[in-house]
Amino acid sequence: MPLPLFSDLQAAIVDLDGTMVDTQGDFVVALNLTLAELALPGVDRVFVERTVGKGSEHLLRSTLAQVGGDAALYDAAWAAYQRHYLAINGQHSDVYPGVVEGLARLRAAGLRLACLTNKPLDFARPLLAAKGLDGFFELAFGGDSFARKKPDPMPLVETCRALGTDPARTLMIGDSRNDAEAARGAGCPVALLSYGYNHGEPIRAVPADGWFDRIDALARQLGRLPG
Repeated sequence: MPLPLFSDLQAAIVDLDGTMVDTQGDFVVALNLTLAELALPGVDRVFVERTVGKGSEHLLRSTLAQVGGDAALYDAAWAAYQRHYLAINGQHSDVYPGVVEGLARLRAAGLRLACLTNKPLDFARPLLAAKGLDGFFELAFGGDSFARKKPDPMPLVETCRALGTDPARTLMIGDSRNDAEAARGAGCPVALLSYGYNHGEPIRAVPADGWFDRIDALARQLGRLPG
């Protein structure tokens, strides 16, 4: 199925980590502060890159397993991780090139925008604000906003319901198989970015309606604009 034109779309749902913002640095710093507090060894960016994307709870449990920490430490680790992450949120992360331009183009075309991430909402909202992205979105939902997370389709179905849009006319923009599977299950078209976090799998191996190197390039193709 070809990507729909702006005239066919009502809205776009945009992922956060690995799609709009490179947050690996934040994850590494917050995790290592947490692990140090628990007298456990640290983790590196390679581990984080292949593990992030399924929610902070999954990331933290995987991290404890990676460093040989007792699973019983999870509650203490979660409390420490929340404290450390909120303290450094956005300080070690960067907005990807083309994101601001792409979001502006999507909004200018009349699309309604929602941010949907597996990151806890209390982490997501301050990050969007810190990076100057919050003004593009009329709605933002996190991994704790619904009973299930991506790749389950429920968050996309519920986000479309909140927007009042038809899933078939609501584009999911993400960077991973999680986003693609959730979109397919919800009946949304999906476009994937090449630079994000896809658990070590090449992004073009994931079925999608299009693959792009930048969000502004995606927006230009949707509008059939040159450049």
